[in-house]
Amino acid sequence: MQTDTHNPSTEAVIYGKMTSLLKLTKFTLSALVVFSAIITFFTVAEDFTWKQVVAICLGGFFVTAAANGFNQIIEKDLDKLMNRTKLRPIPTGNLSVYEAWFFCTIFGILGTILLWVYTNPLSAIIGFISIILYALIYTPLKRVTPFSVFIGAIPGALPTLIGAIAASENFGQITFFSVLLFCIQFFWQFPHFWAIAWVSHEDYQKAGFFMLPSKGGRDKSSRSQILVYTLSLLPIALTPFVFNFTGWISATVVSCMGLIFVMQAYSLYKSGSIEDARKLMFGSFIYLPLVQVALMIGHKFLI
Repeated sequence: MQTDTHNPSTEAVIYGKMTSLLKLTKFTLSALVVFSAIITFFTVAEDFTWKQVVAICLGGFFVTAAANGFNQIIEKDLDKLMNRTKLRPIPTGNLSVYEAWFFCTIFGILGTILLWVYTNPLSAIIGFISIILYALIYTPLKRVTPFSVFIGAIPGALPTLIGAIAASENFGQITFFSVLLFCIQFFWQFPHFWAIAWVSHEDYQKAGFFMLPSKGGRDKSSRSQILVYTLSLLPIALTPFVFNFTGWISATVVSCMGLIFVMQAYSLYKSGSIEDARKLMFGSFIYLPLVQVALMIGHKFLI
């Protein structure tokens, strides 16, 4: 009689670990970050190889995944307190802290090496710095001050700088155009994160996080700052046009997207409702990629 050596439970464990690993990396968020890096690379690059493209995609993903994973390790006990995070792999026990440390360390090393070898050293150094800023500075500051969002916006915008630097030769260089692209994504993050924080304010309070710009939470000061930062994004997003990096058509697209974004922020300012905050949040997801694509096309064809 033959014995069935097939073990479904082992397959289930492996599948569960893989699913938990994807959750640890925040796969969808990491993919969006990689999009910012690669679209900026194509915007700036005059010539490129597919090895560079693959390195930015994989290296950028691994670096971002490491930062997200280390964040979850540090906040594992706080994640248990919030509805939005209590089902993450470490609070549920699907991944141990040691397993998470192992994967995140490997991701961080692999991402840095890929960027260093196949693009240039400076892009790798910036990628490594983004991990440090996000995990070791932004993460603990979330329970101390609303200023943490400002710190978090730096590693959040660094993928654009990584993509732009990766398009340069030798050691890598930071150009004025790449700084402008960085500033757009940097300022975009304020209405983006604050809209999320408005929707999830009660949940964040359970963990003692200060994510809205005012310590008063959902008050008029927070609404005003969200509107002001969204308004500031209008001229900042047009700086590539002002300095002749893009043309009229792309500037028109960027302006239209900015006005729609401002209207959503103004609706939140007037109502203070969670519904309007949610609209601003989803609007932010649409705004950034469309603006980045418009800037890429505008720069390549000067339209």
